[in-house]
Amino acid sequence: MLHGGAGTRLRPLTFSGPKQLIPVANKPVSQYVVEDLRDSGVRDIAIVLGETFPELVREHYGDGGRFGVRVTYVYQGKPLGIAHAVGLCRDFVGDNKFVVYLGDNLLQHGIKKYVDKFLSGDYDAMVLLKEVDDPGRFGVAEFDEGGRLVRVVEKPKVPPSNYALVGVYFFTPVVFKAIEELKPSWRGEYEITDAIQMLIDWGFNVGYEFVEGWWVDTGKKDDILAVNALILDERAKRDVKGEVVDSRVEGRVEIGEGTRVVNSIVRGPVIIGRNCLIENSFIGPYTSVGNNARIVDSGVEYSIVMEGAVIDGVERLEESLIGRRAKVLRNRRRNVTRLHVGDYSEVEI
Repeated sequence: MLHGGAGTRLRPLTFSGPKQLIPVANKPVSQYVVEDLRDSGVRDIAIVLGETFPELVREHYGDGGRFGVRVTYVYQGKPLGIAHAVGLCRDFVGDNKFVVYLGDNLLQHGIKKYVDKFLSGDYDAMVLLKEVDDPGRFGVAEFDEGGRLVRVVEKPKVPPSNYALVGVYFFTPVVFKAIEELKPSWRGEYEITDAIQMLIDWGFNVGYEFVEGWWVDTGKKDDILAVNALILDERAKRDVKGEVVDSRVEGRVEIGEGTRVVNSIVRGPVIIGRNCLIENSFIGPYTSVGNNARIVDSGVEYSIVMEGAVIDGVERLEESLIGRRAKVLRNRRRNVTRLHVGDYSEVEI
């Protein structure tokens, strides 16, 4: 599982942690990946660490025991491409078939079906594809008239099809021979698409499957909010463990232990973590609130409020990502706006 990358499109959140640990429905994005691998029969996982806060990744996953897996850490450092990261795992892989899963990708139905197909088939490699509206952002597949995969190209200016490569790849150890032959691309990276193309050119059996259901590459704020809504819509349930006082809790709402909801309306699907205070407020659909957050005299909808954040006196907050221990406050004394905003932040008033 690749856990590197600078996360520049998600700054300033990624100035204080890796993008893959941003919570979606109160769970880090990459934790969904670990659980998907586990549920697909994978028990040994190498997490490839980048330059962005590797210690936080180690702190969250430890030895993997609490997630039902065994975790090994491989340090990549400078982001030199997916193929470079895969090449660092050669000793970990040994002679086994293996799967490469980008830690910021989420698939609605997981990968078990594709793991089973790869293991039961005579494939040297296999890729997953999804039809998209903007294939130029991704690696793109090209087929011949018989439907055989003949080319994969990274972020082409003129895409040969609308089928993007999903961030999940299946390999046998033969891929390491291709990686040894790679030269850096125009981006200065060792591209996994170039390695796959070599396998195709060398006559190896490279299969593909079309992904069913949604796939989200959580690289931007809108992607994070969208997948938060998707997961809440599909998985949220009614589970109220906290205290509800003079309030209405409607629909599929999860409220953690130690949380107090006072004189408020919470309308699901919503998840609220432990030890929060929701007072004189409205929490609307598709909102997740992390542990120890405080929302008072405010309205919040279609947003992610992370652990320890404070929102006070904000009449209507929508489509927002509020970072850990951040504060969004209304000045009650005078009609002015006062901001303390870091680099790369975005504020709409």
